[in-house]
Amino acid sequence: MPKYMYSGNYTAKGAAGLLNDGGKAREEEAEKAAASMGGSLEAYYWCYGDMDFMMIINVPSEEMAIKFSLYVGASGVFNGKLTPLITVDTMEAATTTELPFIRLPGE
Repeated sequence: MPKYMYSGNYTAKGAAGLLNDGGKAREEEAEKAAASMGGSLEAYYWCYGDMDFMMIINVPSEEMAIKFSLYVGASGVFNGKLTPLITVDTMEAATTTELPFIRLPGE
């Protein structure tokens, strides 16, 4: 099942909701959301610096992950970023794949 990291920053409205509901409630909602899509929540972390939170979710399809990202982003409670995660085996296959000749700009 494909894995995605969803990370982001809370807006003022989202931060107010977090303060009201607490951190555990957000993790529980992420678990419910992943399960409702036929997937699972692998990890959920709070951060400081460039982002406020990040989670790793397993979702059955890329389309579903994209729709989830759009739906959450449209809520206005935080600005998020969906990042597909690549396994070691997939990267190994990619790095050993032969490409056809490609003429790059300026060559």
